[in-house]
Amino acid sequence: MREVKHPARAFAMKRSVVVTGVALSMMIASSAQAQTAQQSEKVERIEVTGSRVPAINVEGASPVTVIDAASIKVDGLRSVENLLNNLPQVVANQGAMISNGASGTATVDLRGLGPSRALVLVNGRRLPAGSPLNYAADLNQIPAPLIRRIEVLTGGASSVYGSDAMAGVVNFILNDRFEGVQFELNQSFYNHKQGHELARMIGARALSNSKEFSVPGDKSSDGRIYDANVLMGGNFANNKGNATLYVSYKKEEALLQSERDFSACSIGGATTGGSSTINGVAFGPGFRCGGSGTSFPGRFFTAAGQRTVADANGNTRAWVAANDQYNFGPLNYYQRPSERYGMNATANYEILPNARLYSEFGFHDDRTVAQIAPSGLFGFDASGANAIRYENPFLSDAWRSDLGLTAPGQTAEALIFRRNVEGGGRQADLRHSSFRSVLGVKGELGKVWNFDAFMQTAKVIYQQTFKNDFSIARTAKALDAVLDANGNVVCRSFLDGTDRNCSPYNIWALGKISAASLEYLSTPGFQRGFTSQKVQGANVNADLGNYGWTLPAAKSGVGVAFGLERRVEQLELDTDTAFTTGDLAGGGGSTKSLGGKFTVKEAFGEVRVPIMEQQPFADVLSVNASYRRAEYSTGPKTDSMGFGIEWGPVREFRLRGSYQEASRAADVIQLFAAVSPGLYNMNADPCGPTRTATAAQCARTGLAADRYGSADLDSPAGQYNGIFGGNASLQPEKSKSSTVGMVFTPMRNLSATIDYYNIKIDKTIGATPPQTILAQCLETGSPTFCSLITRDRLGTLWALPAAAIVATNLNLGKLGTSGIDFGVNYKHGLSGYGGLEWSFNGTLAREFLQEPIPGLGEFDCVGLHGANCGVPLPKWRHKLRATWETPWNVDVALTWRFFGKVDQEGTSTAPGLATEVLPADRTLARQNYLDLAGTWAVTKQWTLRAGINNLLDRDPPISGSTGSFSNGNTYPQAYDALGRRVFFNVMAKF
Repeated sequence: MREVKHPARAFAMKRSVVVTGVALSMMIASSAQAQTAQQSEKVERIEVTGSRVPAINVEGASPVTVIDAASIKVDGLRSVENLLNNLPQVVANQGAMISNGASGTATVDLRGLGPSRALVLVNGRRLPAGSPLNYAADLNQIPAPLIRRIEVLTGGASSVYGSDAMAGVVNFILNDRFEGVQFELNQSFYNHKQGHELARMIGARALSNSKEFSVPGDKSSDGRIYDANVLMGGNFANNKGNATLYVSYKKEEALLQSERDFSACSIGGATTGGSSTINGVAFGPGFRCGGSGTSFPGRFFTAAGQRTVADANGNTRAWVAANDQYNFGPLNYYQRPSERYGMNATANYEILPNARLYSEFGFHDDRTVAQIAPSGLFGFDASGANAIRYENPFLSDAWRSDLGLTAPGQTAEALIFRRNVEGGGRQADLRHSSFRSVLGVKGELGKVWNFDAFMQTAKVIYQQTFKNDFSIARTAKALDAVLDANGNVVCRSFLDGTDRNCSPYNIWALGKISAASLEYLSTPGFQRGFTSQKVQGANVNADLGNYGWTLPAAKSGVGVAFGLERRVEQLELDTDTAFTTGDLAGGGGSTKSLGGKFTVKEAFGEVRVPIMEQQPFADVLSVNASYRRAEYSTGPKTDSMGFGIEWGPVREFRLRGSYQEASRAADVIQLFAAVSPGLYNMNADPCGPTRTATAAQCARTGLAADRYGSADLDSPAGQYNGIFGGNASLQPEKSKSSTVGMVFTPMRNLSATIDYYNIKIDKTIGATPPQTILAQCLETGSPTFCSLITRDRLGTLWALPAAAIVATNLNLGKLGTSGIDFGVNYKHGLSGYGGLEWSFNGTLAREFLQEPIPGLGEFDCVGLHGANCGVPLPKWRHKLRATWETPWNVDVALTWRFFGKVDQEGTSTAPGLATEVLPADRTLARQNYLDLAGTWAVTKQWTLRAGINNLLDRDPPISGSTGSFSNGNTYPQAYDALGRRVFFNVMAKF
């Protein structure tokens, strides 16, 4: 462990979890002072994220948050999305703990404005689209152990980097120059003591249904993650060149929701008050274990009402929601299993004294499986040609009576919901393989101009195999059973020769499902595709002070940068017949092939003008401006521009501000995605038993008067049918963003920043929320909205495929967010005991305004979560770390992560959100997490690290009314959902 001798040098070398741009500034300032004193070295200008003009002072007009390599190791996190999710500026999105709706990718969402509005860079150059189904860059491509630092700019940077940077930029700087050999082994696992209040409820349900409801025991170790990597490199040609090679392997074990007591049952809502009783056990107001109406042994809508199978003889009884809903949670993955291989290589060589050739190559192959509850008959419509016949040999007298069948030749209609528990969980086997290469040359033109020209190609190959699902078309054949001439039960289609593979499906009695019928009904689905990106770019920059372009009161010259870039983005997706036709019963609708391509040509420029330096009341005063023009082959021409100012009346205090106007053109998925069915979440149908809308209003949605208030209108799983897809006529989004901040450096070892941000986006591209369409139809009766709603013959918005709300992509809405970021870094020497470092990063969110349809009112999602607002957006988040750097080659770090409370969005009084919310479901409590980590430099070659995240084993807050990216009754990407996380790291460097 290093010896702390000089405070300024110690601060420059400081290791903290998060430092702002001011910390970088102080490092450069310290170096510059020493160099001035010696008068022997050239002051180096450095380019930092947010500007292409290198400068001595790298704070910039926009705030930049930096995570360094040492902090990454202390966090003990081996996934890049989790590293970023710990930042208060980041809102959780796709990742390893999403199962239902998983894309297999990991994405970053800055300020909650959506991952498509955050640009991800590696060494200053963009990553390709993540997959044909999820355009945002896949963070799984980035090797976490190879990261030197992460720079996060959240003030908007479209004029510098491109239109995707509306919400900001995440720039991963990788280690591309290494000498020696380094080996690293890592292991982590979860440790959890069960004790959630929901466990008592599960135990009561287990008395009557032990198969579906069981309370897990304490977990000493599960959800293990292993990874290993090797980094090697060296200089060659008399140190003119360097080559570096990195190889990695990572494996994550599966962890089911059944392994945690707070997720072992599917919350079906909350009780209203008083007490509820299950199997003689009384409970106070709170959550109840519920589930899906697609149950086992089935939910049959018949002439006699809702019935189910009673026994192996085919007797029947009434279906009772409180007892018979299917607990779909336990089989869902809480942590998806995955296996990943990666390789990165870099090489650079000084081909001339003033020019260096550089290259990068990256490869990653990631395979993961997303498992959810079994498939089955999700509202099979047994009517018309599929009607149930009296002659079906599987029907008992009880079933014929319930169906109203009294004589041969008769048919009856029914709606059947039955879970295929015999077949196991549905699995999406997802695989992404990416290739990325860069070849470029950078150097100097004379003594003034610097240049960089490069070519980049990237491709992501996507594969998905959907397993253990049912074919809807085959289901109709398998249910239509008859007797052959020998008295054997066969399919009618087998008998008439139209389908000789058909095997009859007996769902009319317990324990009668044959292996042959399951084999016949089960069908896989296949999707294949790719995304590709080709970029050619060149830029130059210069300090024009060498030409005399220096203002009288300044010491630095005017800095400029110019560049050109051409980029080609292409996407293709091919789906098999099962996906294309929507024949997969558990697929949520059809997924159709799509393809698209566009070319964008861009020109950009930037200027930085120091006005005053080292003057009275102006230690620094400078302004900058940037502009980018983009022309898309699909038609749009966009302009983005930015302005910034920095003023430091004295060295210890600085004001900064920036303003950006940007346009973002639609990506290829938003333009070309095929229109197809999908699912959306909604707490309840307003025309159902809650009757939050009147009968007259519900009639506007196509609901018959006799169905008003029916319990059947509510989907037990909270999922309803929609139709979603692309739109080739989309126009660019428009945004305006501004930041105003202050930087304090009252002493060498203390720095603090305060920055206000405000981002507004108009003409947002996306699907109008189906809930909003429904609410507007109910309220206004406008044909614009009501024409988009179709109820099925039962009156529902969920039971049959005919039910749907059309919500394809449009330029309609508005988004706006504002808040204040705080950062503090402090280092204090402890005489004889090393030093103590403190780092703090917090965000106060003032507002997050959404207006899905202009003129219909907006709502604020700060402090809320749910179907419209999505993942939790607390008013306050922070991360505070204290690190003790001992003189005994050991560092110890204690981290406090705080996540403020959030309410269910229905508690809002805003139109479009306000609805009934039961007491137990109103609030997700604030969360405090403590992390402890230690590092021991055993020798110069060997280093050991270990730590525990969520040291106190805090359970996550749970809800029965979650929104997007939820899993296991909570938001596992936002909260520590699985208990203590213990990690170990061994690193050897030679």
